[in-house]
Amino acid sequence: MPLDLSQARADLEAQLTGTVRISRTAGQPVLDPLTGEPGQTPTTVVYDGPGAALSTHGRIILGQVLGQDWLSEGSAWYRLGTPVSAPVALLGDLVEVVTETGGLAGRIWLADDVTDASTVEICRSTRLMERITTASSAI
Repeated sequence: MPLDLSQARADLEAQLTGTVRISRTAGQPVLDPLTGEPGQTPTTVVYDGPGAALSTHGRIILGQVLGQDWLSEGSAWYRLGTPVSAPVALLGDLVEVVTETGGLAGRIWLADDVTDASTVEICRSTRLMERITTASSAI
């Protein structure tokens, strides 16, 4: 029986119960005149909505919930899942988990590559590299 992509997309998006924010660098940090240290780098939010940061283990569980393996690559420890309607995350974008129930809220990663593309899309999938552990220390 062929896969119903609309249903698979709806099933997967129903599992994206957290809120994620993707921010992109929007300029250079301003140096603190007293310390000479760089301040925060200005960013602009390109996406704020449903999503999930999944460890390799989380991807396996989600595949079991859906009854199909929607993402088999295991080279990145974390992946960002967002709806197909979300913008493509670019290399170096900051990805913050804003709300969720598994203890990742406030953690920030860097997009490790441009969002994967496919001729058959169920969701957007972006490799993440852990960068910062709390939002208050973000670049």
